[in-house]
Amino acid sequence: MNQELQVNRGDGGISTVAIGQVIGELERFLPQGRKIVVVTDPNVYGYYKALIDRYPVTVIGLGEEQKTLETLATIYSRWIAEGVDRESFVLGFGGGIVTDIAGFAASTYMRGVRFGFVATTLLAQVDASVGGKNGVNCDGYKNMVGTFNQPEFVLCDLSLLKTLPEREFRGGLAEIIKAGLIRDRALFELFESHSFADFLADQSLLQELVFRAVQVKKAIVDADEKERGERKLLNLGHTLAHAIEKSTHRFHHGEAVAIGLVMIADLSRRMGLLSEEDHRRVVTVIERMGLPTDSGIPLETLFNALQSDKKKEADTLSLILLRGVGEAEIRKMTFDELREVLFSAG
Repeated sequence: MNQELQVNRGDGGISTVAIGQVIGELERFLPQGRKIVVVTDPNVYGYYKALIDRYPVTVIGLGEEQKTLETLATIYSRWIAEGVDRESFVLGFGGGIVTDIAGFAASTYMRGVRFGFVATTLLAQVDASVGGKNGVNCDGYKNMVGTFNQPEFVLCDLSLLKTLPEREFRGGLAEIIKAGLIRDRALFELFESHSFADFLADQSLLQELVFRAVQVKKAIVDADEKERGERKLLNLGHTLAHAIEKSTHRFHHGEAVAIGLVMIADLSRRMGLLSEEDHRRVVTVIERMGLPTDSGIPLETLFNALQSDKKKEADTLSLILLRGVGEAEIRKMTFDELREVLFSAG
């Protein structure tokens, strides 16, 4: 059975997230009588060419290195040549990189045109395409240039995940684990009672994971769309993950998040916030899903990368820590305080 969630937008509108076997309903979500233009990548285009070719399409390259201002300029030029105007509608059809770029391009072209997403990776379905953060990288810093602007819809069709490499599927699970750690103990416990193979094989179980993860994000985004307070909780594991990604290209985003979650669980334990038992539970679940738990990057290198994080305020950083499974908190720390804890033994 398909499921839908309605996420409130700051402009009074609604962003609909549809989960299940929903790709056949794409026409229902697209606005009638408007020019539809698609942004996608070559892999997704190859799989779904027959569907995508109904509309003018811009194919961008693969990989994080595509999230640049240069890629945006190429898209804008293509849209100008195709006569895309303020009445047009942009459809981002792909994973998190595609939806980030398509959402940002739509939000800034002609001061903003309407847009929606078909999310084709697990990470995009539970995180990247939901909630309205759209951005590109600049000078090696992730999402340094961006907007808060929610899509009109996100279609999360689980059948599209069949073409996903296992490594990317595991990375998407890291974002779901994060959601459970923030605010859904029962969601986290699904990872303790099921194997990676279970999630690959059982579509209904997978749908429960996706739905519950989006529920967590919806509740937080509804309360704080522009990340002035509570939405910062969604950065659990991400501050360290971004430092890892800045320091090496060895890990996919979800893998970096998994390592970040382990590091935050360890920091929280050493600060007396998280019990030894819950710390062990976090590490065990990450290992159980076949995700990495250590980056191998020297702490000094990671700390230097943290100091250039876009979310820092002067000499402080808002770090998301764990008080337990399903309970996180925002803690402002100076870099001196963070260094003391990060480099302490035990």
